[in-house]
Amino acid sequence: MNIITREDIQNLLKKQEGMCVSLYAPMEKSGDTQQNPIRFKNLLSIAEKHLIEQGFRENELKDFLSPIKKFQQDSLFWEHQSDGLAVFLSKNNFHYYRQPYRFKELVFVADHFHIKPLLPLLVGDGRFFILAISQNSIKLMQGTRYTVNEIDLEGVPEGLASVIRQEGMEKLLQFHTGTPTTRGDRAAIFFGHGAGYNTKEMVQRYFQVVNKSLHDYLRNEKIPLVLAGVDYLLPIYREVNTYPYLLEEGIEGNPENLTKDKLHEKAWKIVEPIFYQSLRNALEKCEAYLQKGEKIVSILLEEIIPAAYHGRIDTLFVAIGIEKWGRYNPDDDQIIIHEKNEPGDTDLLDFCANQVLRQSGTVFALKNDTIPGKSVIAAIFRY
Repeated sequence: MNIITREDIQNLLKKQEGMCVSLYAPMEKSGDTQQNPIRFKNLLSIAEKHLIEQGFRENELKDFLSPIKKFQQDSLFWEHQSDGLAVFLSKNNFHYYRQPYRFKELVFVADHFHIKPLLPLLVGDGRFFILAISQNSIKLMQGTRYTVNEIDLEGVPEGLASVIRQEGMEKLLQFHTGTPTTRGDRAAIFFGHGAGYNTKEMVQRYFQVVNKSLHDYLRNEKIPLVLAGVDYLLPIYREVNTYPYLLEEGIEGNPENLTKDKLHEKAWKIVEPIFYQSLRNALEKCEAYLQKGEKIVSILLEEIIPAAYHGRIDTLFVAIGIEKWGRYNPDDDQIIIHEKNEPGDTDLLDFCANQVLRQSGTVFALKNDTIPGKSVIAAIFRY
């Protein structure tokens, strides 16, 4: 599964040479997977028809579609799908994404890619770290809502024993007082079943080395970090931590007994409310403006289209699973809206999302009944 990222969408937003084909299809992950290539073939036939209407000759069509045709015959490709498949093809670009989201069937042929069905995957999403600590190992992972990947750590100690070997046991026992440990000095605090290496002082020094070693990986980041470890280790690490975005809530339990996916699942439950907070704030702000009749918001498509094109929109809310077909002429701001898709039309909702994202605005793609003002689109203007 190759999850779409914000960077992928930004690349899809770039101006393309010639015609662009965007195909969306629901997929079967198990069971009747034979339906997958059949469903896709039917959508591709519709795209071919649209391309011929745009003036493609038979030999041009064959060359243009060759990247898609290559994997169309790959049975393994169709047997290993997620919930939805999105395919993008232009003269110089070909991308496909298997997504954990069931798209409705859609074929779009125009001078740009159709990206609106992808946007729900980014709502409430964001990057975060998981730091799994134990006396035997340190693992740093980076996750999003749907993905998690372990970061290859260089220069980070592999475990408590490695720090002891590097620094020497006597030094570890002395690091708090700066003097040799003798009878009557502060008693060591032991963990686990044995004495020796498992003193609190040693563990604390171990985590100091880990924290310092992780600095190169975290110093330019401002994303949440979730700590995972047994209950007595978590507060010790927090005492020495210098990363300002370490969350108070952590994952308790030995991370060595949890799979990467299980750690990801537990961490996502902790960070999810943080990522959805920006959506909640934006919705509340828009609703408040609407109730006051402020002109800084609008739920009228005819007002939002030119504002999107001219870079006036800060935040856009757009309905998923709905298209508004028509055309927009930026020269005179003329807008034509049709009930059905006619030749030369574009989805005007997708057009607005496209323009806002290109100009560094924020777009939330939501279910129709959650859009402010009970509309299919709403916008907060920059001015």
